[in-house]
Amino acid sequence: MLGNFSYCNPAKLYFGDQSLDYLNTELPKYGKNVVLIYGGGSIKKNGIYDDVIKILEAQGKNVAEIAGVMPNPTLAKLYEGIEIARKHQADLLLAVGGGSVCDYAKAVSVSVNCEEDPWEKYFVRFEEPSCETLPVGCVLTMVGTGSEMNAGCVITNQETKQKIGHVFADEKIIPRFAILNPRYTMTLPHRQMVAGIYDIFNHICEQYFSGEDDNTSDYISEGLMRSVLHASRIANKNPQDYEARSNLMWTATWALNTLIAKGKSTDWMVHMLGQAVGAYTNATHGMTLAAVSLPYYRHILPYGLPKFKRFAIEVWKVNPEGKTDEEIAEEGLKAMEDWMKELGLAMKISELGATKDMIDGIADATLLLEGGYKVLSRKEVVEILKESL
Repeated sequence: MLGNFSYCNPAKLYFGDQSLDYLNTELPKYGKNVVLIYGGGSIKKNGIYDDVIKILEAQGKNVAEIAGVMPNPTLAKLYEGIEIARKHQADLLLAVGGGSVCDYAKAVSVSVNCEEDPWEKYFVRFEEPSCETLPVGCVLTMVGTGSEMNAGCVITNQETKQKIGHVFADEKIIPRFAILNPRYTMTLPHRQMVAGIYDIFNHICEQYFSGEDDNTSDYISEGLMRSVLHASRIANKNPQDYEARSNLMWTATWALNTLIAKGKSTDWMVHMLGQAVGAYTNATHGMTLAAVSLPYYRHILPYGLPKFKRFAIEVWKVNPEGKTDEEIAEEGLKAMEDWMKELGLAMKISELGATKDMIDGIADATLLLEGGYKVLSRKEVVEILKESL
C-alpha cells in the first residue's frame, strides 16, 4: 500500500432481526426533540412506523415528522426539512428508510444551523460545515448506498438538472448509530432489491478500478464482490431468504464506509454518469449505474488492463489458460453483463427514459473526475452515453 491515510468511523451498528430493540439504548443519549424522517409511506404499511413510534413515545420524545422524502431527494425538499427541523428545535434526526432518506437526513443535519444556502455551500463549492450539525440515527429498510455508515449525501437540483453528491470530511456527519434488520428489506419490490444489489456492487467497483500497487483494499474488495454475487443469485430466486438478504445488507455497509478506499485512488465516474442520467430522468439510482457501467468499463479497459484481467480471474473465475490479457478482461466483463441481465437490471439508459436529445445536457451535467485509469473528455462522455442508449 502506497498511500498515507487516517481512518475513523464512529457509527455504532446494531445488526439482526431483533436490532430495533436497541433504539431504546440509543434514544436516551439525545435530547427530547426528535424529527422522524421517512419516504413515501411504505413503513406505515409494513408496520415499521408503528414500531418506531411506540419506542419514541415510550422514551418520552417529542416527535415531528418529515414525510415524503423521494428516492432522489430534491433541493426543494431539503429546504422544507430545514424549516421543520428548525421549528422543532431538533436534538436528533431519525431516518427510517433507505439510502435516500439517510442521505437527506445528513443534508438536513449540516444545513439547519447554517445561514448560507446549502446548495451553494455544500454542492457547488463543496465546503465543510462551519456551523453546529445535528446528530443523525438510521433505521435501515433498503440496502445499497452504505449511507448508514458514511458521511455522504446526494441532492438533486431540479431547476438546474444537477444531481450532486458530497462526501463530508467531518466524521460527525456520519450517523451516530444505525439499526440494520435484514427482515425490513424483504418487503421491497423485486426491482428495488436488484437496483440496491447493483448499487452495492458498483460502489466496490468504483474503488477497485483505480491504483496499480499491491493494495490490501483490493483483496477485501474482491471478497466483498464475490459475496454480493453469491447472495444476489440466491435472493433473486428467493427474496425471502434471510441469510442472503443479511449478507447483502452487511456487504452494502462495508462497500461504502470508506474502508476499501484506504491507501488508494478511487474512480467514481460511473456514479457521475449515472447521477447525471438520474437528474434528467429521475430514474432509480442503481438502475442508472447499471445502464452506464459496461459502456464505461469497456471504454477504459485498455487503460487499466491489468486490473480488469485480475477482476475477471478473481471475481468471475475466468480461466486464463491460452488467452490474451485482453480476452481475459473482456470475458470478465461479459460475465458481469450476463449476471446483470440475470438480475433484471436496466442495461440501457433509454429503458429509464433517456432520449437522444438529452445526451448533450446529460454530458454537461456529468462531473469529470481524475481518480480512475482515464480522465474523460466531454467528447468521450458523449460517446459513452450514446453507447448506453
